[in-house]
Amino acid sequence: MKRIYLDYAAATPMSIEVLKAMEPYFSKKFYNPSATYLAARAVKQGINQARRQVAGLLGAKPAEITFTAGATEANNMAIQGIMRQFPNSELLVSSIEHESVIAPARLFKHREIPVTKKGLIDLAKLELMVGPQTVLVSVMLVNNELGTVQPLAEIAKILNKLSILRKANGNNRPLYLHTDAAQAANYLDLHVSRLGVDMMSLNGGKIYGPKQSGALYVKAGTQLRPLIVGGGQEQGLRSGTENTGAIMGFARALESAQEKRGAEAKRVAQMRESFEKQLLEQLPQAKINGAARHRAPHIISLSLSGQDNERLMMELDELGIECAVGSACSASRQEASHVLSAIGMSDKQARSTLRFSLGKHTTTAEIKKTTAELVRLISLK
Repeated sequence: MKRIYLDYAAATPMSIEVLKAMEPYFSKKFYNPSATYLAARAVKQGINQARRQVAGLLGAKPAEITFTAGATEANNMAIQGIMRQFPNSELLVSSIEHESVIAPARLFKHREIPVTKKGLIDLAKLELMVGPQTVLVSVMLVNNELGTVQPLAEIAKILNKLSILRKANGNNRPLYLHTDAAQAANYLDLHVSRLGVDMMSLNGGKIYGPKQSGALYVKAGTQLRPLIVGGGQEQGLRSGTENTGAIMGFARALESAQEKRGAEAKRVAQMRESFEKQLLEQLPQAKINGAARHRAPHIISLSLSGQDNERLMMELDELGIECAVGSACSASRQEASHVLSAIGMSDKQARSTLRFSLGKHTTTAEIKKTTAELVRLISLK
């Protein structure tokens, strides 16, 4: 049976070009980049080239890029790094953040920024929430369950205005903006100046690169306390021998994603629109969650009133169709989605919701088959 994979928001298959970029560093170029002999220095130069490559794609300086083992580490590094540096401060995070933002936020004084029923930040409420003790605001660029795209540039303008007023009143506490952009790199512009962010987390495992690879952009001048100390690697922000293969793979994956994002976003958006049209036409109880316009092209949150999402997911799996009931992290704990709760859905409604996420190997034939099988399964109930 040829399986249909519709969970690209959870993980993407590694591309051949990424694997080729990584292969030499598994055996031939295995050297510790911190060693001083020529072969090791050549590996270090490779890492520096990858850093320049990533920086160029983000419109950043090479020294502003720290390689990490994925977005979860990058999110923890950003949040804990700032809050430990400013211990008497407050943190604001959106109520629909990934657990890798929410969990570290709970370690500190924090509040959650509400979202609308469409999953978008209420800018007026955000502005009112920023207080004199607020040092960091964390808002993800693309939500991993709804696909909603947050107006980061507008948020940055609000925070910049408040920062100027704060300084005029003698309060010199900084006000930083962090974004988890793990779901964005395949489809959206990541230029940090245009987004207005001080920190950005990226994940190689979502862009056809290796799992446990990624980066944190940290704007020059941002005061961040490292989580891991001991060797001084990565500008002192992340000690430990670099995973050169993962770094090379991540850099190549990000380059490919950003080069192809325009055409791929158009292709996937057309496929998603066709998929949603078929679902809504053939399933009267179906509802698409999230914003209609401000959304990434690859994610569909589908509620099917009266259905059990876990049972439907397993039945689809038996038919060779792989989808999700929410983020992979929350699903593994069998918890109702906090994202769906944040947009006003009841526990019952959340437990009738499936997530389909498309990618570069998704075809129109797969979409048609998935729709047909879903309609057939529901008609039998």
